[in-house]
Amino acid sequence: MRTIRAAAAATLAISIAAGVTGCGGGTSSSGGSNDSPKTLTYWASNQGPNIEADKKILTPELKKFEEQTGIKVKLEVVPWADLLNRILAATTSGQGPDVLNIGNTWSASLQATGALLPWDKANFDAIGGRDRFVDSAVASAGAEGKDPSAVPLYSLAYALYYNKKSFADAGIAKPPATWDELVADGKKLSKDGKWGLGAEGANLSNNIHQTFVLGQQHGADFFDAAGKPTFTSDGAVAAVKQYIDFMAKDKIIAPGNAEYAQNQSLTDFAKGKTAMVLWQAAASTFASQGMKPEDWGAAPVPVASGTPGQGKNINSMVAGINMAVFKNTKNIDGAKKFVKFMTSDAEQKLLNKTYGSIPPVKTAQADAAFSAPDLAVLRDTLAKSAAPLPQVPNESQFETAVGTAVKELWADAAAGRPVTTESVKARLEKAQQTMQQ
Repeated sequence: MRTIRAAAAATLAISIAAGVTGCGGGTSSSGGSNDSPKTLTYWASNQGPNIEADKKILTPELKKFEEQTGIKVKLEVVPWADLLNRILAATTSGQGPDVLNIGNTWSASLQATGALLPWDKANFDAIGGRDRFVDSAVASAGAEGKDPSAVPLYSLAYALYYNKKSFADAGIAKPPATWDELVADGKKLSKDGKWGLGAEGANLSNNIHQTFVLGQQHGADFFDAAGKPTFTSDGAVAAVKQYIDFMAKDKIIAPGNAEYAQNQSLTDFAKGKTAMVLWQAAASTFASQGMKPEDWGAAPVPVASGTPGQGKNINSMVAGINMAVFKNTKNIDGAKKFVKFMTSDAEQKLLNKTYGSIPPVKTAQADAAFSAPDLAVLRDTLAKSAAPLPQVPNESQFETAVGTAVKELWADAAAGRPVTTESVKARLEKAQQTMQQ
């Protein structure tokens, strides 16, 4: 998912704690009614370089749907900075869209509000069956043991993007496969006002994504089997410290990155100021900033040793966008038809190719269009070495609490204040106390 405001995540946690069910519309899995069978409203997330680009991409596809079904879709592309707050307002007022996009990390939290249509077997069968979708994508659509609250639409994973010219100039023959190699390469690249690695230190969600993966590699999950926070475990502390040490100890990230939250690290990369960046599907952004495909490469995110895989060699969270239906929709049949259309093989190939993401639909993912080197890295990562963020009701509160702790540690590193195991543990202990209040 793209950047979101910390305030939005905090609001979601508060709303869940208050038991928001404003759009529940009853408990029937069929949801809603068919009082407005010829219209749908759709809140799409901003996937392209800007809002207008998304409208240009989606409008002809919605016209196809109207021609096929007679159902007109009113489109609104909502910026990520506003999307979660807009969804929460809809859950309390009952005045929301029929269909909407959500970041997949919000799935369990929004599921807990009772506002979204559960995708049980009957609802999945109405769109072609659950088994059409990649298992890891469905696993990030709701809490374990419950019917998913949404359907996977666009799948994303992290890759290590590297500037080929910067690597050649530094005499580096290939991208690093381990963190030790990344630090060594980063030190060679960090000179003459340029830096080895970029980061988004003030972006809470990005902080969570990176430290979650490092936590997996250190054998930590941030929550125990009962959903209780374990932020101060040795593995969690080691993961956060390793991430901050790229700036504090290794000196391969510019201190100014501590304040980045709006994709500035990608701009630095495109301008040749930074040689590496960890990101989800960055190709379209690089192109919009004047980079040619041959200017950069993509490789799997490093692991401690060996090659990416399961267990301690997880190297990405399962990122992506899900498609949800409000239970109180006045066109339940049309909403399901629209989800079926958007997850059809044809639309999955077209939209994911356009956005540089990976189809969560198996047959679409197998298309040759997703075999380009960078997309192959993302596809293989999703299939072999990605894990979903904890699917717990207070996941968004986790993003806020721990993401803020990491942000504060970045600020310490940028200011030259010591970042020790003890200081990291103290920040995480404070975050854990916040979660338990």
